Amino acid sequence: MTSEPTGPSTTQLRASHSFQARPAQLCSSTVATMAPSKPASPPTNKRKIDAPISPPPVKRTAQSSISKSAVSSFFTPTSQKPKERIQWSERAADDDTPATLLVGRYEPEKLGESDRRKRRKIAAFDLDSTLITTASGKKHGDDPGDWKWWDSKVPARLRQLYKDEDYQVVILSNQAGLALHPDPNSKGPKNLGRNRVTKFKQKCSAVLTQLDLPTTLYAATGKDIFRKPRTGMWKEVCEDYDIPQDEVDLENSIFIGDAGGRTAQLKTGSTSAVAKDFSCSDRNFAHNVGVPYKTPEEYFLGAKSRDFSRDFDLAIYPYPETADGADVVFEKKHDQDVVLFVGPPGAGKSTFYWKHLKPLGYERINQDTLKSRARCFKAAGEALASGASVAVDNTNPDADGRAEWVALARKHQVPVRCVWFRTPLGLCEHNDVVRALNRPLNPEARTALPKLAFNGFAARFKEPKAKEGFEDVVEVEFRFRGSKDEYAIWGRYWT
Repeated sequence: MTSEPTGPSTTQLRASHSFQARPAQLCSSTVATMAPSKPASPPTNKRKIDAPISPPPVKRTAQSSISKSAVSSFFTPTSQKPKERIQWSERAADDDTPATLLVGRYEPEKLGESDRRKRRKIAAFDLDSTLITTASGKKHGDDPGDWKWWDSKVPARLRQLYKDEDYQVVILSNQAGLALHPDPNSKGPKNLGRNRVTKFKQKCSAVLTQLDLPTTLYAATGKDIFRKPRTGMWKEVCEDYDIPQDEVDLENSIFIGDAGGRTAQLKTGSTSAVAKDFSCSDRNFAHNVGVPYKTPEEYFLGAKSRDFSRDFDLAIYPYPETADGADVVFEKKHDQDVVLFVGPPGAGKSTFYWKHLKPLGYERINQDTLKSRARCFKAAGEALASGASVAVDNTNPDADGRAEWVALARKHQVPVRCVWFRTPLGLCEHNDVVRALNRPLNPEARTALPKLAFNGFAARFKEPKAKEGFEDVVEVEFRFRGSKDEYAIWGRYWT
């Protein structure tokens, strides 16, 4: 008799081939069904049926977002870490307002005795379009790395000023696009302002590190005393470097910035034009401080100066030397009447009232204090009913609005007169800011108005005429009315 074969049967081999091709979870049941009654020695090339059929997934190492240098820095003692070259701080205009001035003070790794001495000559520079510009060509670069020197001569000239000519070099920049303390109630992304400040710091750190001079950068982010042409940043420079303002060598100090009020002009030998400057704030700042001014082209490239103009020129409004009595332009003609003011914000209407009409017994009707036009009419009606005269201290730009006051005067059977303040808008903006930023000149604690308020008046304004129902129209040209000490404040550029 022939013996039974010891290897697997044909049926077993087919079963083995069949379950190897099936998913792993089916293998155990298949083996249980098709296994022989007696165990047989499997061939050497047979795979183990209880092993996973598919290859196991490859284990991937998790990528950490923490760099090795960051880990190393974390475990490095503070005393062994490299010193941060630039120290940032924030400052406020007063104790009642949040900080708006960002200050970054840079110190090189090694400071010598010459770096610690007091320097009385100050070379101050604007930042954008003066020391640096965007590498991409964009007007405003958002990327901290999107910058290059305005000209290749810039860093060498600044080092020469500091090392060879004994100047204290500082940077003074208006940065209204930054917000150190954003309004939590404002609309839009909550972290946008914070992100912009972070990127600005990164860019400035790169600029100052490459320059590598002991210097300080001041960035005015608000529209307060720190913003050029106002002199708040200059005052901070003098205090930070322990130089009394009256001890600064103003004659040999200098300020360089691109906002010089330059007018548009044709390029030499070309039909294309050089655009006008966006403002005159840098030139006006230098005037306020009392130092010479140059544009970047003049200072770094030796270019000739260009024509410039100001929207508001202080030279037109010197301190009046005539006696106050010569300034009286208004007299009361009736026992009772209505006087209607017409003029933009900041035209001097309220000052005129307190100086000339209040002593004559006029009751003041003012929408800033009464808060609504309806309340103004109500208060005026009550005053007229009681026998008093009233002065309507509002802007009253259009004939339709003025007609309502004429009608009120007729209702109470009293004459109505008009006082027209013919003050240029640029001068009005100046007056408004002077008042808002100087408490002694701001008894009603008014805040500065947006430019929209002045443009809105100009869009609605119609020249007042006697035919509207006025007994007369008295025109008042602007004239500074105040002491010499007050003029010392007023007679600087503020816008």
